[in-house]
Amino acid sequence: MQKLTRIITLSAALLMVSGCSYFGVYKRDLPQGNLVNADTVNQLQPGMSRAQVVDVMGSPLLEAPFDANQWDYVFRLEEAYGDVQTRRVTLTFSGDQLVDVRREGELDRDIELEGVDDAGPQVEGADPMDALPRE
Repeated sequence: MQKLTRIITLSAALLMVSGCSYFGVYKRDLPQGNLVNADTVNQLQPGMSRAQVVDVMGSPLLEAPFDANQWDYVFRLEEAYGDVQTRRVTLTFSGDQLVDVRREGELDRDIELEGVDDAGPQVEGADPMDALPRE
């Protein structure tokens, strides 16, 4: 009987620390697409050329396959243990001129993204300031 109790206790302990853990899995925020915010969208003015739009917004995430006059800038943030935020800006061109800007989502709200420096392990003894260019 004592042997059976030990086996059950050991099995339960191994199950708790294994991949089928009670504590859950690690998740992180998952940003995808072009970061779209109100400041950059407000810089867009009807009559701007495609090159000027690319200077302000960057390259579009999507160009409509059947209509080369429509560009879509889409941003989606799936928070690790929270909501999903979606923002979309659709630009319509006539020839080389911007004629319409449509917005979807809460562009005015700031989004906090983790920096690239936060990713991966830190090298022991390395000074993170060494990576910055010196003037």
